[in-house]
This record gives sequence, structure tokens and C-alpha cells, in this order.
Amino acid sequence: CRCCAEGRRHSSILYSILRSEERAVPPAGPAPRGCPCGSRRRVALRSPQVACKAASAVLVKTLRFVQNVPCFQELPLEEQLLLVRSCWAPLLLLGLAQERVHLETVESAEPSMLQRILTARRQGEQPPPRPPPPPPGRQHLGQPLPSAGHIQAIKGFLAKCWSLDISTKEYAYLKGTVLFNPDLPGLQCTQYIEGLQREAQQALNEHVRLIHRGDEARFAKLNVVLSLLRSINANVVAELFFRPIIGTVNMDDMLLEMLCAKL
Repeated sequence: CRCCAEGRRHSSILYSILRSEERAVPPAGPAPRGCPCGSRRRVALRSPQVACKAASAVLVKTLRFVQNVPCFQELPLEEQLLLVRSCWAPLLLLGLAQERVHLETVESAEPSMLQRILTARRQGEQPPPRPPPPPPGRQHLGQPLPSAGHIQAIKGFLAKCWSLDISTKEYAYLKGTVLFNPDLPGLQCTQYIEGLQREAQQALNEHVRLIHRGDEARFAKLNVVLSLLRSINANVVAELFFRPIIGTVNMDDMLLEMLCAKL
């Protein structure tokens, strides 16, 4: 297949993408540290319409970025879908950081199970029964709100990106590293994809050495950004930004439709 062809130009991966300018929004300061015992509190977006609209716009830009990578277009459709399904959330978070999208959250007013049990005991009532599990195949529907710990991980990632003042090219190389993940089960062109990921990392390293000659640790700092991405669950990202919009629609189905559309 074409994905196994040789002689790809090094510059063909990431130089023709991401032409939109970053919005000039000042970076947020480090997020305040809270009590660890509160990390399970359920939180919601303060302005969900604004945040979900911003995330949707970034998702469109993200999939346009993917479609504009020449080496990605040369992969079979099945390989493209596997890559997008696995990396859409980290790519989106990189896009949110690049677009300087700030998240404001509020604690959910819905009482926790423990609060309901304690309230029932004080009133001499039986504690509420545990809700039944969702039917098989529908676990993606009606998930509870993300916890404060989940949101703090996302905010910490954004703050880390903003503190490094990552450039457009650096974001592109980071996205290329995330997109071309050769470790996914079911991939057929693993060697080709592994080579693309290696080229993205090499291009990032060369760019950092050229532009940031006085900061020998910058390449390592940028790879810390990638490690932070791995700790953020894609389901949390979907529930936070897209469940209020798409409702019961499966996220994979929406990604497939967007990927095959002209964005």
C-alpha cells in the first residue's frame, strides 16, 4: 500500500498546517491547590455554552489539521480512523492550549451519594439505593459530571503549556507526535507510522535547538507536556465539552462523520 512507500520528504509532515493565528489572551496563573479530599467533587462548566462552542471550534480546526497532513492522507481509511479515535482528545487539548481557551468551573449542586446517606440517617430514613448500572453497550451515555480532580488535571495541562509559551511550530510538532502513535492495536502500517512519529520528534528537537539555544532543557519540558496528556481521560473530555451538545450520539460516530466531511 501507499503507506509503505519510501522517500517521503522530511518537511512534508507538518510544514503545511496550522495557519490560524493564536488569540492574544493572557495566560492563566498556576491553578490553586485544593484539599486532596475534595478531588472527587463533581464540577461543571460555569458557562457551558461558551466553553462547548469554543471546544467545538477547536475540534473542527483539529480535524482540519489532521486532514491537511499529507502523510496522514496517504494512510488507508481504517488506519486513519484508528489514529483519530485514539488521539482526538489529546489533540483537542493541545488545540485548546494553543487557542488560549480558559476553563471556569463551578461545583455541582447535586449532592454526592455520601451526602444523601448522611442526610437520610439524620432524618431516620433508609439510605437511597445504589443506581443500577447502565445497559450493556450504553456506558458512554449519561456519565456523571467530571470530578474536580479531572478538571484540575486539564487546567494543570493548559497552565503548563501557557507557562512554556509554546510556538505554533512547536504545537504542530507535538500534534504530529501525538497523531502518529504506532502502539495502537490493529494498525497495519506500524513501521511507517513509527517513522512519522520519530520524524516529528526529530523536527521538534531541531527546531528547539535552533530557536532556543540557551534553553537546553526545553525539549524535555515539551515532552513533559506529552506525558501530562496521557493522564487525561478522553471520556472526561467528551463529557465535559461535547455531551451537552451531542447528547446520546456516540463520539466515535461524530468523529467519523467529521473526518469524512470537507471541513
